[in-house]
Amino acid sequence: MITAEHWIEALGLEEHVEGGYFRRTFQADHRPRISTPAGDRYTMTSIHYLLTRGSPVGHWHLNQSDILHFHHHGEAITYHLLYPDGRYHTAVLGQEPHRGQLLTLAVPGGVWKASHLTQGDHGLISEAVAPGFDYADMALGQAAHLLESFPDQAELIRRYCRPAPPGFSE
Repeated sequence: MITAEHWIEALGLEEHVEGGYFRRTFQADHRPRISTPAGDRYTMTSIHYLLTRGSPVGHWHLNQSDILHFHHHGEAITYHLLYPDGRYHTAVLGQEPHRGQLLTLAVPGGVWKASHLTQGDHGLISEAVAPGFDYADMALGQAAHLLESFPDQAELIRRYCRPAPPGFSE
């Protein structure tokens, strides 16, 4: 059986600040960078991303770029999406389309997102990001800020916000 540890080793994955594990697999070095309000960016980047039984949550975060998510192996991953206009949407990325799972999920830039492994040992996906990912274009969710913007989603916000470090207050 292929395990989370297999993927971590085989793909050279490292812990991700959002939770889970990742490795950048591509950046469009062969093209001129494009200008964004936050600075020049690659036209596209991509990563492998793995959630595991031991690190099952991709905590709330917001990216400025559009992201395509592709499921590759393992169990399904549930995504929670909070749109700027207050809408909430959920989607399941997995290998069983006959059960409503998606092989590909598009998340527009400016949408808050959290994800979690629904069961099992691991779920392996990849992401294509355009314009290319830069940490300056990402924000990690803070419960107080998200609760102000999305009060109807208080339970989900608290469940999937990264715990604050000791001594931290919002």
